[in-house]
Amino acid sequence: MSSRTFTEVILENMAAHAAKDALIHLQDDTAEHVTYAALDTRARRIAVWLRARGAVGRQVLLLHPSGTAFTAAFLGCLYAGAVAVPAPVPTDQGRGLARVTGILRDAEAVAVLTSPELAPALEAWLAAENMPHVHCLGTDGEGDFADPADWRPPATGPGDLAFLQYTSGSTSDPKGVMVTHANLLANEAAIQAWTGTGPDTVGGGWLPHYHDLGLIGHILQPLYAGGTAVLMPPTAFLKRPHRWLKMIDDYRLSGSGGPNFAFDLCVRRVTDEQLATLDLSGWRVAPNGAEPVRADTLQAFADRFAPAGFRPETFFPCYGMAETTLLVTGCRPKAPPVTRQVDATALELGELAPPVEGSSVRTLAGSGTVRDCEIRVTDPATGADRPPGAVGEIWVRGPSVTPGYFRNPRATAESRSPDGWLRTGDLGVLDGGELFVTGRLKEVIILAGRNVYPHDVERTVQSADRSLAAGTGAAFAVQSAAGEHLVVVQEVRAAAVPDGDLRAVATAVQLQIGRQFSVAAGNVVLVRPGTVRRTTSGKVQRTLMRRLFLEGALVPLYEVLEPAVRELVSDAADRALARVSPA
Repeated sequence: MSSRTFTEVILENMAAHAAKDALIHLQDDTAEHVTYAALDTRARRIAVWLRARGAVGRQVLLLHPSGTAFTAAFLGCLYAGAVAVPAPVPTDQGRGLARVTGILRDAEAVAVLTSPELAPALEAWLAAENMPHVHCLGTDGEGDFADPADWRPPATGPGDLAFLQYTSGSTSDPKGVMVTHANLLANEAAIQAWTGTGPDTVGGGWLPHYHDLGLIGHILQPLYAGGTAVLMPPTAFLKRPHRWLKMIDDYRLSGSGGPNFAFDLCVRRVTDEQLATLDLSGWRVAPNGAEPVRADTLQAFADRFAPAGFRPETFFPCYGMAETTLLVTGCRPKAPPVTRQVDATALELGELAPPVEGSSVRTLAGSGTVRDCEIRVTDPATGADRPPGAVGEIWVRGPSVTPGYFRNPRATAESRSPDGWLRTGDLGVLDGGELFVTGRLKEVIILAGRNVYPHDVERTVQSADRSLAAGTGAAFAVQSAAGEHLVVVQEVRAAAVPDGDLRAVATAVQLQIGRQFSVAAGNVVLVRPGTVRRTTSGKVQRTLMRRLFLEGALVPLYEVLEPAVRELVSDAADRALARVSPA
C-alpha cells in the first residue's frame, strides 16, 4: 500500500503546474479561470482558518453553489488535515434543509464553508439548530480571513479520512461513506489507468460537486493527473443539454460523462441546428454510470451524434458506488460497448441465456471489467458463488473499497460479509469477465416466481405513448392479502395527450406491460412532471415513491387501481391522518 496521501499528490501538482489553469467554471456567458497557483493560495488560506478553529481531524460541511469556491474549500480541508463533507445547498425549507441538517448532525461537523452570499442565512440556520459552536465562513475569492504564509503541511496518513460521501437516502438516517486517502489514491490511479489521463488532460462536466462522479471523476481526476477541470452548473445542462456538448467542443474535453438519462436527454432535446455546430471528435471517454446503462441509449446517442464526430468507442460504460470510492468496473479502452441479447424469461429466472424463437428479448449493456478490485456474483441468501451466467448479488473487495459508514457500525456490518467483502445490494451477472448489472436486490419485483426488473418496466411504460417519453417513472410492488401487485407511477405531459384522454394513456400502459411481461398491470398512476423523486445522481427513488404512494401523498392526474391496492392506500392514509389529528 502506498505511504502517500492524496494531499501530497495535489501539492506536487500545484508546484509543477503553477501557471496552468486548474479550473475553468462556466456561468452563463462568462468563464472563470483559476490557476494551480491561485487555487493553492486559496486552499492554504482556508486551511489556516480551519486549523485555528480546531478542525484538524474533524468534519467540515461544504455547502457551495456551483463554482470554483467548492474545490478551494475541499482542498483547504485536505491542507488542514480536516475531513471534507460535501453536501447540496438546501433549496427549500422542507426535504432539502432536513437532509442537510441530518448530515450536519451525523457528521458532527465543527465548521461550515460556503459562499459569502449564503453565509448569513446559514449562520441563522446554525443558531436555529442550537449549534452556535459550529463556525461558518464564506470562502469565495481571496478574502482576508487568514494568511496563507502561516500554512503548515498536515500530519495526515494514508489511512486517515479524506472526506465523507453521504449517500442519497432518507433525511432521518443519513449514511456517510468514509473515504480514506488510500481509497482515493487507489481509485484515482485505476481511473487514470482506464482512461489514460495526464497533464494534458482537459476533463469535467456538469454533475454536482457533492456527487461522487462529479467530485472524483470531473474535479479530482484532472487535478490528480495535473490537467484542467472545466465545470458548469447542473441547472445549465438540465435547462439546455446542448450546453454540455458545446462545452466539450469549445474546450476540447477528452473526458466527460454522466448517468444514462443525461445521454437520453441530449438525444431528445439537442436540435438539428445545434447538432450542426458541434465537433465532438476530440471526446475520448464518455463515462455512463450511476444508474443502469441502457444499450438503446448508447446506440441512439452514437447514431444521433455521429455527424458531429462522436464515435461509439468513446462510451465508457462503468459500474461503481460511493462505498467503492467511485469505479469498480470500466469498459476496455478504445473498444465499443459490449451488449448481449438475452432471453427475457430466463433472465427473470436468474439466468443469462440466448433468446429462443418466440420469446421476449432483453438487450443488456455491459459495465466493463475490474481493474484494481476483485468481484464475485453470489447467492444473496447463502453467500455462495453463483456460476458464470447466473444472476446474483455483486460483491466487491479491493483497495478502493471504503472501511464503512461514519460512526455507524451496524450499517457497516450489514454491508460486509464475514470475510470482508462489500455486499453491494446490486444484482448482476458475469459473462466472460464482463459485468452486466441487472438491478437492485431490494427493488426486484417478484411476480409468480419471476424476477421483474423495475427499470425494464419503466422503459416499457415510456414507450407506450409519446406523452410519457420525456417523463420519469417508478415501478414497484405492494403487498396485500391477495398477494403482490405491480404499481407504476409515471409522469405525463398532459398537454401532449390528444383530447386530454388520460384514460387512454393508462390503458396503453397496461396493454404494453401485459404484452412485454405477461403480467397484470392493474395499477397505473399518471402524475405531473417533477413528481417522481430522483437522487442527486439521477437514480429513481423507488422505495421512497412506494412509501409516498401507500401514504396517499401523490396527487394523480389520473389513476386506475385494483380494489385491493386502493384499500391499502386508503388504510395507510387513514393511519397517517390519525397520527397527526388531535386526540
